[in-house]
Amino acid sequence: MGKGKVGFSVLALMLLLAMVLVSSAASSDGAQQKWRKAMLSSMMLSKVGSSLVFPLHGNVYPAGYYNVTLNIGQPSKPYFLDVDTGSDLTWLQCDAPCRQCTEAPHPLYRPSNNLVVCNDPLCRSLQAPGEHKCEDPEQCDYEVEYADGGSSLGVLVRDVFLLNFTNGQRLNPLLALGCGYDQLPGRSHHPLDGILGLGRGISSIPSQLSSQGLVKNVIGHCLSGRGGGFLFFGDDIYDSSRITWTQMSRDHSKYYSPGFSELMFDGKSTGIQNLLVAFDSGSSYTYLNSQAYRGLLYSLRTALSGKPLSEVPDQTLPVCWKGKKPFKSLRDVKKYFKSFALGFANSGRARTHFEFPPEAYLIISSKGNACLGILNGTQIGLRDLNVIGDISMQDRMMIYNNEKQVIGWAPANCERLPKSKARQ
Repeated sequence: MGKGKVGFSVLALMLLLAMVLVSSAASSDGAQQKWRKAMLSSMMLSKVGSSLVFPLHGNVYPAGYYNVTLNIGQPSKPYFLDVDTGSDLTWLQCDAPCRQCTEAPHPLYRPSNNLVVCNDPLCRSLQAPGEHKCEDPEQCDYEVEYADGGSSLGVLVRDVFLLNFTNGQRLNPLLALGCGYDQLPGRSHHPLDGILGLGRGISSIPSQLSSQGLVKNVIGHCLSGRGGGFLFFGDDIYDSSRITWTQMSRDHSKYYSPGFSELMFDGKSTGIQNLLVAFDSGSSYTYLNSQAYRGLLYSLRTALSGKPLSEVPDQTLPVCWKGKKPFKSLRDVKKYFKSFALGFANSGRARTHFEFPPEAYLIISSKGNACLGILNGTQIGLRDLNVIGDISMQDRMMIYNNEKQVIGWAPANCERLPKSKARQ
């Protein structure tokens, strides 16, 4: 009881002080007044607690991606962005003018004149160590490359993002994003306006929101196997006690990685260990290195021996199985396939297992075949990194808690948008 009263008094004092500061800004310039109002809003949000929730669209197959709609700029305009936990920078195809842009659903983004300067920490975070350089010190030039061969070249700018918080507040923070005027499409190119970078770096949108005190640096997504789902920032829409948690690797901070794992099949060890794993919502399928891929394929084929399935060519994916008649859904075929898992050491404690039931690694192609959504990552240059993609994270709430440096997951109904605990 006493603690509650003290906490309320401190909050009231802080809010009163903030309001006094805002009201006294009448004689100050406009920028200072806006800053003080933003500080007031930040105090209210950080004390009340709130999250951001965005509906998702798309699917693993046949679309090959999940995207979110964000409203950016003044005046605000909608843009479709690929949701990518495997990269930091958010960028839009940009009329700066554009040297090379790809087909997009909306007119090209036109930036304001709010350039990020070269020596800004956000700019430095996008450069390789020892390679920080800009042609003009008054602007930040960037180039990002992706595993599928795609890239974006442009300049870093700041602009307004229109955001609706779960506690009812509507704010317009100024955030940095890339104005991409030269794009090279990769193998998995999607017709979208840009990329929403959700990685661990300071340039990601969740990190920037957290640094402004607007939301905790916690990211989550729930991808429905039937298409759609939701994305969220903040930690007040899930019950932590219902989540399976594993620690983020400190040695591989570039990715949302639990570190090294062991491949299990049908509850038994395959003997394949030391697999460096990362969760990546920007990848439609899951990729294992050559050793793990061959080992998994051998285990699957052995378990399918004697079953009424036969391997057939299918342009959808490299390995597909045909039944006596075309499969209509995964319900028709999953009884033939075993589950497998990746076991994480979890800092010396009992291993945490990320399970792959058949629906987390199979798709039904347009020809009615069951196709393996696990691919050989070594063949596309992933080297030793093993990527858990969208297919394996469907119908689960995935959480990347950068505050506590843990990754979590739990089965979930991804078709229902969650509510903030404060509004339930």
